[in-house]
Amino acid sequence: MFIFAILDTVSSVTHYSIPEEMEEGSVVANLASDLGLDEKTLSRRNMRLDIISNKKYLDVNKETGELYILEKMDREYLCSSKTATTCFIKMEVILENPVRIFNFEIEIEDINDNAPQFRRDSIHLDISESTAAGERFSLSNAVDPDIGSNSIKTYYLSESEHFDIEILTGRDGSKFADLILKKPLDREKQASHNLILTAVDGGVPARSGTASIIVRVLDTNDNAPQFDKDSYNIYLTENAPIGSLVMKLNATDKDEGSNSDIHYSYSLYTSEKTQQTFSLNPDNGEIRMKEMINYEDFRIYDMEIIATDKGVNSLFGKCKLKILITDINDNHPEISIKSFSSPVKEDIPVNTVIAVVSVSDKDSGENGQVDIHISDDLPFALKESSDNYYELLVSEPLDREKVPEYDITITVTDRGNPPLSDNETITLELLDINDNVPQFPQTFYTIPVMENNAPGALLSSLTALDPDLHENQYLVYFIIEKEIVNTSMSMLFSINPENGNLYALKTFDYEIEKEFLFHIEARDSGVPPLSSNVTVHIIIMDQNDNTPLIVSPWRAHGSVVEEKIPRSTDKGTLIAKVIAIDSDSVHNSRITYQFLHNTDATLFSLDQYNGEIRTMRMFSYRDSRHQQLVVIAKDNGEPALSATVTVKLSTVEIALKTYADMTEVPLGYDIFSDLNLYLVIGLGSVSFLLLITLLVTIVLKCQKTKPSKAAPPCRNSVISSERNSTIADSTLVSNDAYWYSLFLAETRKGKLVVRQPVPKGARYIVSSLPRSTGLTETSDSAASTLQYSK
Repeated sequence: MFIFAILDTVSSVTHYSIPEEMEEGSVVANLASDLGLDEKTLSRRNMRLDIISNKKYLDVNKETGELYILEKMDREYLCSSKTATTCFIKMEVILENPVRIFNFEIEIEDINDNAPQFRRDSIHLDISESTAAGERFSLSNAVDPDIGSNSIKTYYLSESEHFDIEILTGRDGSKFADLILKKPLDREKQASHNLILTAVDGGVPARSGTASIIVRVLDTNDNAPQFDKDSYNIYLTENAPIGSLVMKLNATDKDEGSNSDIHYSYSLYTSEKTQQTFSLNPDNGEIRMKEMINYEDFRIYDMEIIATDKGVNSLFGKCKLKILITDINDNHPEISIKSFSSPVKEDIPVNTVIAVVSVSDKDSGENGQVDIHISDDLPFALKESSDNYYELLVSEPLDREKVPEYDITITVTDRGNPPLSDNETITLELLDINDNVPQFPQTFYTIPVMENNAPGALLSSLTALDPDLHENQYLVYFIIEKEIVNTSMSMLFSINPENGNLYALKTFDYEIEKEFLFHIEARDSGVPPLSSNVTVHIIIMDQNDNTPLIVSPWRAHGSVVEEKIPRSTDKGTLIAKVIAIDSDSVHNSRITYQFLHNTDATLFSLDQYNGEIRTMRMFSYRDSRHQQLVVIAKDNGEPALSATVTVKLSTVEIALKTYADMTEVPLGYDIFSDLNLYLVIGLGSVSFLLLITLLVTIVLKCQKTKPSKAAPPCRNSVISSERNSTIADSTLVSNDAYWYSLFLAETRKGKLVVRQPVPKGARYIVSSLPRSTGLTETSDSAASTLQYSK
């Protein structure tokens, strides 16, 4: 590496010369020594390098004053102008304390780091095969960003017997080449030539670039069309179909493009009769039948065909053709439809004539004898009525829904060798009759409907199908009227007469109505109309929409029950029984009981299934006199509904009077109460007339109380005590129990047991009896009744 430094005392500019592409970190010069600076003061004077209008490719070492390469420099990038012979980078060195500025410039010298390159990788030339030798063709020159001796020096061409190059020099010294045709071209021998042009520069070592030259040889019309043969003999049977191919002539031309496009034509030596009988396609040489030919009329046809190319100076070739006609069974049988009835109704009777046809053949002998037939798969038959006349009959019942129309092909064949045939196709259309009943996909529909539905809700779509057509296919839907408890089905449900959509007209309640069974009819619009019906079973699905109702213990005011029990009550004694009922379905009405609040959890227990509250131990002196129990009755629905009752218990020190046996008295008869007995004793001083009046009144009331037909007489058991308390009327409803017993106590003081069977779905009576100090008959005015219907 050589570094040159020249001190210009006049301009005070220091010059350096370096080659391009120097490695990063390479030292260019020692500015401190070149500028006469003390190296020891460089750091203190903050020596720095300032680039003027250039990217920072160099930097200076502030300790040593050395100028070094910071980034590789490409002369072709820095000085892109091809005309520039020199490339400089101007810089300033600035020092402080005192401030001094030194100007210097770096000259970047070119090296051969770029290879010649063509603007395009391939050069395409079109040269006619008629081009004379010595013709010149300009080629795209290569470019090399290097300068001087490193630029392009010469070109080379790959070896070719037809082409060579001549190298020329431009005014700016650039080199370019012309392609010279040495030998005439022949496209039919070689349609294209592939050459390689190489550009080489003058660097050391030399670099090169290549481009491919693709020479396409353009055609000239220098070849005449030629047929495969000079003459042809063709055998053709008479009565060949018009348009049938007799022969396809083929002439070829070695040229290309329009010079090879061939036009076929008859010569003047071809007769008019031949040209009228046969057609010649001028583009592809096909000879086809133009008229029917008959062996008896004309047996040999001669023609001469000329093939001419479409070049500027057109050339032609020709051939001769002889067509020989051969005799055959050339008359086809003929079919004529004399009469035909279509359309016909699908219920047309069997053996009805729907068509009459005649057949004929112009040939004689066996060639003139014909056989006629139709497909065996069709429900029709042919019957000969007279010579060459046939009737087409219906042989089987027809059904339009299976086959709406028939394509009947009648075929006639002669007995020649080979046999000839003809056919005629007729289409028989069938008219629809109303012979199909509307059909539902199912015979029974079960439709679940959730209770509390919105009126007008769509329940289901019941659609029937009728394969008939038009008015025979149009269906109307309606509900067959049926009354349920004096209510018409049309008041509960509605059906769209056009599409069969079934709607609910009211909101259903599972607890009142659980199912409906009725019929829906679909009727077509034919004459007479046909119809079918389907059974619809509506099942009302239960929702948990009824809150449990606590019927025992009875609450006179609110949900609080106050009871008194003796403190001497034994362990396991039944204190109270909570009974709740739910009018929902079995699953939703399943009741469980639990304490929400229990003053003393060790004193009372609650059976979660039957609601019995019993003592778990005997009362002690430490137990409070007042106990409060809150019981919740919860059903089994989702979400669960519940009801609560509060039982307030007070313990008293009173002896308990019990009855060993329960006296059962028929409910159908009046029972005198203890109150009436004590009133009679206490009012002994009352006049005898008042007593008589009271007895008469009681007798009249006894006559009014009769046993119910729906609830047969039953027996009641009554236990009473001295305690004054009243239990009012209670209403008990059970959906699945045959009878129900209401126990308010076992042997507790002040409790009443009313027991009677309750038939499912029947009317029953629950009597509420007033309390007194003794056992008397029950007053009729204290009884209450409950009507219950399934």
